[in-house]
Amino acid sequence: MFSREESKKLRQEFWTAFGQQSSRKWILYNTKIKEVNLKFHFDNKIASLGFIIDTEDEILKPFYFEKFLSLKTLMLEEISNDLVFEEHYETDSGKIVAYIHLKIDQVSIHNKKTWQEVFEYFNTYMPRFENFFLDYKEVIES
Repeated sequence: MFSREESKKLRQEFWTAFGQQSSRKWILYNTKIKEVNLKFHFDNKIASLGFIIDTEDEILKPFYFEKFLSLKTLMLEEISNDLVFEEHYETDSGKIVAYIHLKIDQVSIHNKKTWQEVFEYFNTYMPRFENFFLDYKEVIES
């Protein structure tokens, strides 16, 4: 078991190391669509990445989720056949968002032996998400 401080230190270490080994500037929150962001996630059980649709607006959340669903075939071809489309995904903090993502299990931010696998996973798939977003942004926001 890790103390809260040890866990925090490992998380900071991981994200610092990831930033240092990847010279890219990721789009993430800079999509220019307030409700749609790209997100990396890594905890003590899984690593995931993908599109998060985060809004309390009862019209916009389904609107954007439906836009992505209309592009599902293309997304599966261009990003991965393993994409998961969840309209009602609960975050660690209990917030309900829509999440279109990929994930890997059996990795832990507390286990440095799994970090390289996660670095490679993130570096392989986030560019695919970003390229897809840039190619279809007009469709997503219209």
